[in-house]
Amino acid sequence: MTMKAPNKRVTMSDIGRQAGVSQASVSLVLNDAPGTRISAATREKVLKVARELGYSAPLRAESAPAIIGLLINHLAMTPHVAALLEGARDEAASSNCMLATIATHGDEQIENEALNYLLSRPLKGIIYATLLTQEANPPDRLRDVPTVMLNCHYSKQHYPSVVPADIAGGVAATTALLDAGHRRIAFISSGEDWIEGSRDRLLGYRQALATYDIAVDPALIVSPEQTHSEGWTQRGGREQTHALLDLPLPPTAIFCFCDRMALGAYEAIKSRGLRIPEDISVIGFDDEVFASSMEPPLSTLVLPHEEMGRWAVARLLDFDPVADRQRKHRTVKIECPLVLRGSIARLNTSASQPIAPARN
Repeated sequence: MTMKAPNKRVTMSDIGRQAGVSQASVSLVLNDAPGTRISAATREKVLKVARELGYSAPLRAESAPAIIGLLINHLAMTPHVAALLEGARDEAASSNCMLATIATHGDEQIENEALNYLLSRPLKGIIYATLLTQEANPPDRLRDVPTVMLNCHYSKQHYPSVVPADIAGGVAATTALLDAGHRRIAFISSGEDWIEGSRDRLLGYRQALATYDIAVDPALIVSPEQTHSEGWTQRGGREQTHALLDLPLPPTAIFCFCDRMALGAYEAIKSRGLRIPEDISVIGFDDEVFASSMEPPLSTLVLPHEEMGRWAVARLLDFDPVADRQRKHRTVKIECPLVLRGSIARLNTSASQPIAPARN
């Protein structure tokens, strides 16, 4: 006796092949996704082929929430990423949506597989995110899907996007030191010029000095390459601060690219017998969890990742199928709030500049 093989389940890929369209287009038609640019003719063709092939959609509970897909190139165990995801998740939940987060490791194949998976679900749209603020190149397939970019932007301006206001943050950090009377202000950089935040914070530093008619002294801008140390790290901040303290005329204040480098700056300053903020003022950036526990507590700026995550979801849910496809989008920059603590003091102009002892 010969058994009849069970009927093969018709998939969206099958419909796409016969209709001559992409699986993404099939998914958007069958899920009746809002904000798409699928033509009426293509929609009718997909529905006709689906009927002819006997396609039946997977059963879903009536109350099942719609899905927002969040693709991110890397997931690291940092408070910043956690805030980014928490903000997006909470905003999605408030609109009865579920956030599905997939780390792609910047791999095009993984991105495509992730999109295949998400587009087979009742999808609201995609949030395309990066761990570090940067220019990114989203997959072309996203042109057919409501998409918002988070912590990154696209040069062709096809998608709404949101990033931290790093230039304005650099201005605010430097201005806090200028307002305290400091004029010899150093900048400790990450040394990673490919990172947008690194370039923008330095640009903000320069802009603030220019506003006060203070010429930029190249000797006061140091990077890991000059000290053969590591960028972004406590050790890098320590080595670069030692280099600054060895100058014939050292700075009275230091703006560190990030709080981890400020930790190293504290170590170097204290090892020379100098006091913070009485002898040297210090400000960081990022407001890491340890910043308020440093001695003295570190003045810094907050990265607004939670607010950015919320903005991205809210903007996606407001995606307009006509207007958002027809215009270019300027990148939204969210302010990095200044947090003043105990590491900045007014410059004592009546006292002579403290001379740091030589490094041991």
